[in-house]
Amino acid sequence: MTAATRDPASPQKAARMILTVTANPSLDRTIELSAELQRGAVQRSASTTDEPGGKGVNVSRALAASGAETVAVLPGALDDPVLVALRERGVPTVNLPIAQRLRANVTLTEPGGTTTKINELGPDLSAHADDLTALVVEHAALASWLVLAGSLPPGLPTTWLADVVRAVRASCGEAAPRIAVDSSGEPFAALIASGVGVDLVKPNAEELAEIVGGDPEAYEADPASAVAGARRLRELGVETVLLTLGSAGALLIDDEGSWFAAAPVITALSTVGAGDSSLSGYLLAETAGAPAPARLAQAVASGAAAAALPGSIVPSLDQTFPDDIDVVPVAPAAVGHL
Repeated sequence: MTAATRDPASPQKAARMILTVTANPSLDRTIELSAELQRGAVQRSASTTDEPGGKGVNVSRALAASGAETVAVLPGALDDPVLVALRERGVPTVNLPIAQRLRANVTLTEPGGTTTKINELGPDLSAHADDLTALVVEHAALASWLVLAGSLPPGLPTTWLADVVRAVRASCGEAAPRIAVDSSGEPFAALIASGVGVDLVKPNAEELAEIVGGDPEAYEADPASAVAGARRLRELGVETVLLTLGSAGALLIDDEGSWFAAAPVITALSTVGAGDSSLSGYLLAETAGAPAPARLAQAVASGAAAAALPGSIVPSLDQTFPDDIDVVPVAPAAVGHL
């Protein structure tokens, strides 16, 4: 087994810590254009920023920026630019050393917020799958929430998310943290199909449609239809659904009911990381004991604040305005509406 290393500057975290897992982290370079992207032309950038990225990494960055206890679990050598950048930003990490470099992604943002992303595949982790799972299990008992987020790199099986959930619960028993998942494609479908059940998922409209069917555009246009789709997801073993609907807002569906919050009007600079900030906002509100409508308001406020910032910069809690978000209960559409 490859030995894991903890950032020596990171303190041991207490049981209220939020543990994030990013199997396919990246160094995200965001290039801001001063005009619309012209294919085949030569253009100059207005600005360029580099940030450590990947969905779970972004969640931990936003949590750390707000003073919350978090640890990011990820593969990568200590001198990899992603790990170096996380240390520079004060984000505690536990890393699984690998010989390959982590991927680098490029995002082009245009005036008005239109975003084009080019993502590398990431290193092959076929020789490290068991070690990465064991690393997550080792630290899970210290956490109140375990966040499994992002894509899977080459070499990890599509069942890896479900495998981790099973391994954590088998090892931790009653001390197992609640589990949130933000993924897509085959790994997300395999997790839902496995029947392991998780406490929270944060799909967007397209990801919801991949699992339960329906039209993503209809979900974004009709909250009642989206609630019906999300309830189908709950029937497949998900306790709570935080459904982000882009510029339309977001929905929260759990045992207590269903709520919709419209997104505030903002000048969008970049949508990179907005969904991850929404998830971090929800977790911040949840760990503070907020009721469901307030959790949704904070999620929408955090996502909007991220979209109003350039590049992949994540907002701190004091840069968000949840009191300005209106939350209303929503009844689901009839099943036939789907």
